[in-house]
Amino acid sequence: MFAGARLRQLRESRSMTQSELARLLAISPSYVNQLEHNGRPLTLPVLVKLTETFGVDADFFAQQDTVRLVADVREVFADEGVGGAISAADLDELTTKLPGVAGTLVALHRRYREARENIAVLVSEQGLDRTAAQLPHEEIRDWFYQRQNHVAELDEPAEQLAIELRLRTGEVRTGLVAALRERHGVRVVADDLGTDQHRFEPRGRVLRLSSTLRPGQAAFRLASELALMETGSVIDRLAESHPFSDDTARRLARIALANYYAGALVLPYRVFLGAAERYRYDITKLSNHFGVGFESICHRLSTLQRPGTRGVPFSFVRVDRAGNISKRQSATGFHFSRVGGSCPLWIIYEAFSSPGRVLTQIAELPDGKKYFWLARTVHRATGGHGEPDKTFAIGLGCELRHASRLVYSDGLVLGSDAAATPIGMGCKVCERPTCPQRAFPAIGKPLQVPEHTSSYLPYPPRD
Repeated sequence: MFAGARLRQLRESRSMTQSELARLLAISPSYVNQLEHNGRPLTLPVLVKLTETFGVDADFFAQQDTVRLVADVREVFADEGVGGAISAADLDELTTKLPGVAGTLVALHRRYREARENIAVLVSEQGLDRTAAQLPHEEIRDWFYQRQNHVAELDEPAEQLAIELRLRTGEVRTGLVAALRERHGVRVVADDLGTDQHRFEPRGRVLRLSSTLRPGQAAFRLASELALMETGSVIDRLAESHPFSDDTARRLARIALANYYAGALVLPYRVFLGAAERYRYDITKLSNHFGVGFESICHRLSTLQRPGTRGVPFSFVRVDRAGNISKRQSATGFHFSRVGGSCPLWIIYEAFSSPGRVLTQIAELPDGKKYFWLARTVHRATGGHGEPDKTFAIGLGCELRHASRLVYSDGLVLGSDAAATPIGMGCKVCERPTCPQRAFPAIGKPLQVPEHTSSYLPYPPRD
């Protein structure tokens, strides 16, 4: 295989010259130069020497999935403020040969968009006390998205603690209460906390849990506080290692990381992955087996990307009836657009018309890549009579090639002749000009505006 960029990245990360690398591999410097510029393929003997010398997996040199990066760069050039255009060939060349440059371009565009929106806020004189265009919660989502929703620094210690505490299915809450008491001197009591789910009082070493929490919810809240006590230094280091915009974002990052640890503690990696494979990713069975909700199971399924023992790489999303995405994480190449909303043809929105039922969809993106999606609503009663409840649609998707591993694909045609619904990343960047469901015209595409002709297409493109 040709892996010049990855080889050069490995060499530069060790501050080595091509000549030094050549001596280690017992090959000529000119051979190293050819390998790094994809003039010659990486052979098996050289690959073996590299893995033994540098202690990396062979997967490190595998062809990188650039689907998400391609979508991000395409969105940059689709921005009407940029006013640029890039061919599919140039796009592929940029993301494959120069992924670092492409990533920097995407980051710069995000900063540009934030600055532009900051100006809009200032001009509108809305009296806001902060002008950052990107909200702190969005920064956290981006951080997890960049890591493909897997944090090994927390996942592995949480799994070890679960083994040490001998947490057993159905008795997790009891085990966590005992761990908090014995390891940290914390007393857990049930209480009426109003809108709070839990509240920790450090001075009295008391953790108050809302009496309205179900056992699975209570376990997650206990585990999140235990995370801060057991691995607070790791969480702090992770939160400080990224240039978040302000202290609010860093505090939210710590909470998000504590919640990640909680999920890994309540649903330990190998035990959970084994059950998922055994049940063929039947979410209802997994929910009953571990005693946690549908959303928690879906979220944990999207994190199973430990090298060597990977589960199905899922994308996870949570939306409300208005189309707002409140959670989005991805271990796949699926791209969540920041421009023009999401696609109304996506199965996630149809779930609201069939509450409680699992709906499935084979979706095809404009680049021809196909995904298998399942969606279901979840309902939460947060208060008493007369108080509004919360209803969301949860979506879980994977590339179509993985769909046969899921029980939800039984009886469906999954090959090249599969019946797929054409969807896009969002109307403003969607490349489907003849879609009758468009809410916005595509950015940078000229429109046909005839005065004496009507069309079923809301924004007919010019030929």
